[in-house]
Amino acid sequence: MSLTNMAGFHSKVIHFPDDSVVADWEGAVVALGNFDGVHRGHATILRNVRRRAEERGARGIVVTFDPHPPKIVRPDKAPPLLMTHTQKCIAMMEIGLDGVGVVRFTAGLSKWEPDLFVRRVLVEWLGVCEVWVGENFLFGHDRSGNFSLLRTLGVRYGFEAYKVEPVRYKEFVVSSTRIRRLITDGQVDEAGALLGHHYALTGTVQQGAGRGRTQGVPTANVKTENELLPPDGVYATTAMIGGVIYASITNIGVRPTFESNGERTVETHIFDFSSDLYGNELSVAFIARLREERKFTDAPALKAQMNDDFAQAKSLFRKISL
Repeated sequence: MSLTNMAGFHSKVIHFPDDSVVADWEGAVVALGNFDGVHRGHATILRNVRRRAEERGARGIVVTFDPHPPKIVRPDKAPPLLMTHTQKCIAMMEIGLDGVGVVRFTAGLSKWEPDLFVRRVLVEWLGVCEVWVGENFLFGHDRSGNFSLLRTLGVRYGFEAYKVEPVRYKEFVVSSTRIRRLITDGQVDEAGALLGHHYALTGTVQQGAGRGRTQGVPTANVKTENELLPPDGVYATTAMIGGVIYASITNIGVRPTFESNGERTVETHIFDFSSDLYGNELSVAFIARLREERKFTDAPALKAQMNDDFAQAKSLFRKISL
């Protein structure tokens, strides 16, 4: 997902209750949900909204929440998110939606009954004509509102409500929970299959220890705000810089061969790239796990293994299209 043209991106995002609705959003077709990861199931909802908006001559809008509601109502059990808020908004609009309405989720709002939420957000703020949700969407205080109630409220307030059945990929129901488990286990290729896109981290390139450059293998040390990192190891990845995608290889871990303070780092070597990246935004997408992180006896032994890793990654890239 590109992080370019951020000014245009932010012009399509409004926040409740801070912002007034965009004039031509009145009567919009709306997708309502958390949409963490924007996986295949979410994409199905969003494409339905885009289709219905085109048929009605209306805007197709996403209404989502920030912060993620579990971080407010049960922070001790809140799962790590698959995307940053910015990644999520960009991914949703890349599907073809016209904008995002972000509900600022607070402890006070969490106590709103379903009727109050629908009336204040969907009716008075947005004036929606249709609302689309997933099979398991719940809303309102104590998650007491379900699709049946949403449809009933739609009759009362003058909008239509639709739900999308769970999407299956092969034998699996696609869900954010399953995808988190796969990433935690290092199965980034399987996670990407369920997502419908590669799992990606974004961040700023910062000054590192410079050991890679002394080995002839410069790396970008990526400081990321993503909450969920794959386990320590070496991965075939792609790196997006200024909208251009490059083949790369990424190490996540504590660099045990050298003196380490135990801090996990994300270090990416970009093939056939030599420009200075310090201070730039970088998006790293995970294609496949190559091996676990290991401690080597010395720097030459590490370099020999790195050469093997590079050959394995390049062999993989020859088989796929970037």
